[in-house]
Amino acid sequence: QVQLVESGGGLVQPGGSLRLSCAASLRAFSTYDMAWVRQAPGKEREFVAAISPRGAVSTYADPVKGRFTISRDNALNTVYLQMDSLKPEDTAVYYCAAENRGTMPRTASGYDIWGQGTQVTVSS
Repeated sequence: QVQLVESGGGLVQPGGSLRLSCAASLRAFSTYDMAWVRQAPGKEREFVAAISPRGAVSTYADPVKGRFTISRDNALNTVYLQMDSLKPEDTAVYYCAAENRGTMPRTASGYDIWGQGTQVTVSS
């Protein structure tokens, strides 16, 4: 069964905005740390942002800090990534990821449940 499904990707110009959504079919969604991880062509997966189970704590990779905002709505079993001031360097496939160890890792390898990804392309 597919547990995480991303949506909202697309083509935007530099400086534009995009909002990604991740619909989760996880039991006890509110017990999971949730994250966004991206992978640019030819590169390894890169941690982007994470949020704690109740949404009280969030953390961001330096390249997106101040531009991206992660949030979640546990009533809807959904996590979001609001991306503002997008740059060409943000072009990548963006994945939703989850783990329930409570460690809220800042590495892609720290997560063990993954969505299929959604493409974000930033180009003029």
